[in-house]
Amino acid sequence: MAPATDTTPSHRTGERPANTYVGRFAPSPTGPLHRGSLVAALISFLDARTHQGIWRVRIEDLDPPREQPGAAASILRTLDAHALYWDGDVLYQSTRRAAHAEAIATLQQMGWAYACGCTRREIAAAGNMGREGPIYPGTCRHGLPPGRRPRALRVRTHNDPIHFHDRCHGLVSQCLGQEIGDFIIRRADGLTAYQLAVVVDDAFQGITHVVRGSDLLDSTTRQIHLQHLLGLPTPVYLHHALVLGHSGDKLSKQTHAPAVNTATPLANLVQAMAFLGLPRPENWQDATPTSLLNHALAHWSPPGAPA
Repeated sequence: MAPATDTTPSHRTGERPANTYVGRFAPSPTGPLHRGSLVAALISFLDARTHQGIWRVRIEDLDPPREQPGAAASILRTLDAHALYWDGDVLYQSTRRAAHAEAIATLQQMGWAYACGCTRREIAAAGNMGREGPIYPGTCRHGLPPGRRPRALRVRTHNDPIHFHDRCHGLVSQCLGQEIGDFIIRRADGLTAYQLAVVVDDAFQGITHVVRGSDLLDSTTRQIHLQHLLGLPTPVYLHHALVLGHSGDKLSKQTHAPAVNTATPLANLVQAMAFLGLPRPENWQDATPTSLLNHALAHWSPPGAPA
């Protein structure tokens, strides 16, 4: 349920009957939507609608220090301006803190989560580097060393390979113990970590299919590990190509990618469609956002089987 001050546009498609496909778009309110995030929303929307599925929107507002005032409302207005209408109410992750805490308590009770007193600098100094940065060396795995105070909470990993089939990338496998190490589920500042929150909330919303950027591909095995520990279902995953800037880097709010101009929704959608290799219709300037989306749906061939 949105906060009382929410300015969410009121015209929605409404709930649909029970379906085998439930997808979602889950932006963080750290700034307005940029061209890359509009493409991500469009791919997620097209995949859901192509399979007659439900498409939900979740605002991942779990990191107040990084959030911008008004960003959540701006994101929703931008989706609305481009006729990317979602099903049901917007879920604000900040309303789910009790559920996240309950999942963390469950992991602690099962012996899978433990307190860690290490700093980032200490972990980096251990010198065990992986593809994504320093690998946690397990310093606090068997209890806090003398003189340490608890900071973050970590979840235990193992060296059995975790496999999943990605609809774009095919078979993906990772040994978390060797390549990542025990990872954080509650940060030193007390905030729930992304990996835990997304797993709990995907299950809560009944998400069956996750469509998101390939920058999150390496997060998936950690999420599957948590799903297994908590007895939660694993969705079908599709990690799509990213929109890159002139420097070859991913467009992001952190690199100050410009906001999508809501006054030019037709041009924005045509540009996003071109990135996906979809043809633009003749006389598109005279179209509506909805008719452009219908054109995109008619020409969209989702990668891989939805399962």
